[in-house]
Amino acid sequence: MRTIATIGVYGWTLDAWFAALRAADVRLVIDVRQRRGVRGSEYSWANAQRLEAAVDKAGIPYEHRKELAPTTELRHLQYAEDDRLGVGKRSRAGLVPAYVERYTREILGQAELWPMAEGLPAEGASALMCVERDPEACHRSLIADHLASEFGFTVTHLRPA
Repeated sequence: MRTIATIGVYGWTLDAWFAALRAADVRLVIDVRQRRGVRGSEYSWANAQRLEAAVDKAGIPYEHRKELAPTTELRHLQYAEDDRLGVGKRSRAGLVPAYVERYTREILGQAELWPMAEGLPAEGASALMCVERDPEACHRSLIADHLASEFGFTVTHLRPA
């Protein structure tokens, strides 16, 4: 059975992030961010050029799948709920149902996932990456769940200690 892993940026150092990828036998990193930048000096390693260089140096192929990123409008829908609840992006515990419904319909419902799924490595795992610490607070979990239900992937969520 093929495996899809998910991993964020928050809560990780670059070394710990790579250790988690190695432990999960990740053979491909799939970046599903719209904007590939992260605020804060402790996460500068996850900015596009630095991350791509580090992943390349580690010998892991990297793909940016912007078509799987939420639109700015969808992100703002989630941010409004975060504001209402008084939580920040780095401390969010889950996604608002309206966001989940619209992301599933507008992004996953329009994406050509079969060719992508077929092209993922047969051995090891592929990792969907975004920024949120917890997969439940990020669209990457929705993609992973879709790959599991539609194409039979096993899902594993990599979390910082």
